[in-house]
Amino acid sequence: MTAHDIRDHDLDGPHGPLRVRVYSPKSPSRHGLVWAHGGGFAGGDIDMPEADAVARAFVDHGIAVVSVDYALAPVTTAWAARLGADERVGVHYPVPHDELVAAFLWAASSEIASGPWAIGGASAGGNLATGAALRLAHEGGVVPALAVLAYPTLQAVQAAPDPELRALLDGDPSADVFTPDFVRRMYENYLGSDPDTADVYAVPGTAEPTALASFPPTIMVNDETDELRVSGEAFARSLAAAGVEVAAVVEPGTTHGHLNRPEEAAFAATIDRFAARILQLP
Repeated sequence: MTAHDIRDHDLDGPHGPLRVRVYSPKSPSRHGLVWAHGGGFAGGDIDMPEADAVARAFVDHGIAVVSVDYALAPVTTAWAARLGADERVGVHYPVPHDELVAAFLWAASSEIASGPWAIGGASAGGNLATGAALRLAHEGGVVPALAVLAYPTLQAVQAAPDPELRALLDGDPSADVFTPDFVRRMYENYLGSDPDTADVYAVPGTAEPTALASFPPTIMVNDETDELRVSGEAFARSLAAAGVEVAAVVEPGTTHGHLNRPEEAAFAATIDRFAARILQLP
């Protein structure tokens, strides 16, 4: 692996200090990616593989990465066991969303890479990246050139899986985590309110095609045995209905969170797929 420059920066964020980690390639392509890790909105950090290993893999392709250490939702008693974390006070929407928007605008105006700049994330980070891209598109200023989404959660009210996916989940009960009830509770924890009243930046999967017309081109990789596929694939259909260029694929043989497992072949396959699309940006 090539040596790259990796540095932390403390930004003057919209809700206080915001740490980002900048990965600068030794042989830059001029392309950049602002990236958000997953963790159910309440867990994860920029040292986890889904952040650090992902960023290192992208810079090996010459793509600069700004990994965002966004503020996390609370860890209640109910969530502590699920996340393997201690209980703590946290924040609610729109704090992490605002931080993703701010980090993207900072990166796009920096000298880290001349651009174009993409925005992306995994799981809950995919939600944050999608909501940020949608807001930036609606505001009409600097807009990401591409959305890069790995097994995102985009719906708080998630439909049941189709028979094919249901059969896969029944065959691997340990992968059957993101049930509609679980997902709704995850969003309630993140939002601190009823998901039914949330706006489209918090729950992008609720956006009508008319609201998605200015959304950037999108590449999405979903896990095969993962109930969040329902969410990602529904959003991909909405993008297509809005006339947005979207490529959504399923990574064969995967369960949720394969970018957090760099030892799996699917990790490199997904990074290579994403990197190739980013490097196509003019």
